[in-house]
Formats: sequence, C-alpha cells, structure tokens
Amino acid sequence: MSSAETAAPAIILVTPQMGENIGAAARAMLNCGISDLRLVAPRDGWPNIKAERAAVGALEMMPPVKVFDTTAEAIADLTHVYATTARDRRMVKPIVTARHAAQEARARVAGGGRVGFLFGPERTGLLNDDLSLADTLLTVPLNPAFTSLNLGQAVLLVGYEWYQAGDATPGSVLEMNGSVPASKDQLVNFFAHFERELDACGFLRNEEARPHMVRNLRNMWQRANLTEQEIRTLHGVVKELATLRQARKSAAESDR
Repeated sequence: MSSAETAAPAIILVTPQMGENIGAAARAMLNCGISDLRLVAPRDGWPNIKAERAAVGALEMMPPVKVFDTTAEAIADLTHVYATTARDRRMVKPIVTARHAAQEARARVAGGGRVGFLFGPERTGLLNDDLSLADTLLTVPLNPAFTSLNLGQAVLLVGYEWYQAGDATPGSVLEMNGSVPASKDQLVNFFAHFERELDACGFLRNEEARPHMVRNLRNMWQRANLTEQEIRTLHGVVKELATLRQARKSAAESDR
C-alpha cells in the first residue's frame, strides 16, 4: 500500500443495496483523492457490473475493493471511525460536521492514525449496532425539512471536505494568460489622459464636484486590475473618442 493510500481515509459502505450507488461512491472518492473502498456484505455481491459502469473507470484506477462479512472486520485496522447519520440516535458520542471531521481526521492521520468513514445502506442508514462501533458521529447540516441524500452524494460531501482540508488552491485568482499587470505609473498616466479629455468635453465642468468625481473614476479603474495591454487599449479608445468629438465639432463649425 502506497503512502498516499495510507494517508487517505477508508470509505466503508455497509450493506449497500445497489451496484450503481457503489459505483457512484467510487467515482466520488477518486474525485477527492480517496481510493480505499471497503464493502460490508453488499446485497448483490461483488464484483458488480452495474457498479463498474456507474464508476466510469474509477474502480479500474483504484486498488481492489475489499469485501467483508461484518462491519467489525471492515474497520479492524483503523484507529478512529466516523459514522454518518442524518438523525439523532440518542447515543453519548461526539457529533461533528463533515468539515470538522475532515480537519480532525487529517490531524489524526498526521499523527500516525488510520481513519475511516462509515456509510449505511440507502434505505435505512446505519444500524445502531454499527454506530456503536464508531468513535464519532458525523452529520451534514442541510435543509431540516429534507435531509435525504443518495449514497454517492453522501460520499462526495465527506470526500470533498477531506480534500479541501488539505488543498492549498486559493479561493480567488486572476488569470493573466501571459499578460503583465499595469504599473502604477502607467495607471497614473492613463488617469491624466482620461481626465484631460473629460475636462475638454465638459464632463468635469462642475468644479465643486470634480475632485469627488475624479476619485470615483480612479477607484473604478483601480478595481479593474488592468494589464499593460488593457491600458494601451484604453489610451487608444480615449484618443479615438477625442478625435471623433473634435471632428464633429469642426464639421459643425464649418456648417455655420
């Protein structure tokens, strides 16, 4: 087993009923960098052609699925188990969200632990006997009037939180596609050009309001995160508009 497989959690599906849902769960797992799939007494046996079709190639890229007769056997090598449930089971156990569980699970793995997530069958969810083997219960905050999820969705929600807890992708990025951001000197030169033409056409004729209007316009351009090429384009636009205005003015004067 590779270090990546050891680091990622195990996903244990207890008595899953439909091969399609097992395949959807495998697909969701691989989307999130998880490949240790364990089945406890799958209703339709294993292997399952419907699962293979629904997995869209994911099962072929993962280690062989492990099949067990009991939940206890499936989790025997793990040090901490989270059991997913959508309802109160009146047990004295910690209850965490998927996001909290993912962050906590990564800390446990970093400390040398082996973590697993238990998911119950589609129709009933996990039995209390299965939940009693878990260390922590995991719930996903959803619309209280309708919390129903299919098995693939549930696995994806937990897997996504696991992946995000270790992902360094920035929340927002400006794709420059090879362009160079405009320097402040280039911006200031454009401001001067733009404002000069606005003065010439009379847009900034209100002397009292002019400073406020200029600041608003400059702030607008600052928020645009302009590139050098965009600054050159804007210079060209302002120049052409000024040329057109002057041409119309000259034409109007010659018609008098």
